[in-house]
Amino acid sequence: MPRRPTPPCRGPADRVPAAGAIAVRPARLEWFERVTSTNDVVAGWLRDGVAEPCVAVADEQSAGRGRNGRTWTAPPGSSLLCSVGFRPTWLQPDHAWRLAAIVSLAMAEAAESSIGLPPGTIRLKWPNDLVIETDAVRKLGGVLGETDGLGTDDPRAVIGLGLNADWQRPDFPPELADSMTSLAEATGGRAVDRRHVLEAFVATLGLYLDALRAGGFDAHAWVARQLTNGRLVRLDLPGARFRTVTATGVDPETGALLIADADDGTERAVLVGEIRHLRLGDSGTV
Repeated sequence: MPRRPTPPCRGPADRVPAAGAIAVRPARLEWFERVTSTNDVVAGWLRDGVAEPCVAVADEQSAGRGRNGRTWTAPPGSSLLCSVGFRPTWLQPDHAWRLAAIVSLAMAEAAESSIGLPPGTIRLKWPNDLVIETDAVRKLGGVLGETDGLGTDDPRAVIGLGLNADWQRPDFPPELADSMTSLAEATGGRAVDRRHVLEAFVATLGLYLDALRAGGFDAHAWVARQLTNGRLVRLDLPGARFRTVTATGVDPETGALLIADADDGTERAVLVGEIRHLRLGDSGTV
């Protein structure tokens, strides 16, 4: 598959807070050797009253999970496995999806800057994957958002992210080797310091969160990183059905995928809950 031109994406310097502003720092950050799931750890912290944002990181998860009941497994120490907890009393419930968006954007920017990749190398595949496109599109990481109490006086949101970091290609699972990648592979096999990536992620996320709390969302950065813009995609629907459509863009107000029907060109918006998976229509993968 030929590589498509990467749209310009802004880096952390473009989101420096106004004079006197301070980027939000974690109220609690803890790195574990092994947990069931970092999402479970952070959800427990929020139930116990820990302030936002709080961050749990692990070398290994025994019950990591992805979207639609999928599992997320990785060899110990190979990936950056983390979750961020929020108490978004300041955010409209129908904008809660923006928490996952800023986590994804912050990790993409932090990973690029940490290992010296050109800005825009890491793309977002709607709704929840981080990918890199070279000779093919390969998955770098995934995001899982879980919420509770939205619209009440005690809303809680946990955004989990698994990023293939210091995972060398010879160690990739054979059944996934053609569809996945890692930061180590993107650097030609060099070792990746996960703590360095985490530090950059926390700092960048603080800038995004500071802006979001003030009512600002960098729609340009989110739209620019979308891999699916202008591409043919296959939407896997409930009941083993699927549709092939053209993804015309994304809606920064609702978070929806904007599509044009392949038959008559009719445009509509598709929300995350309407599909089980999105695949690239020209390859049927990722």
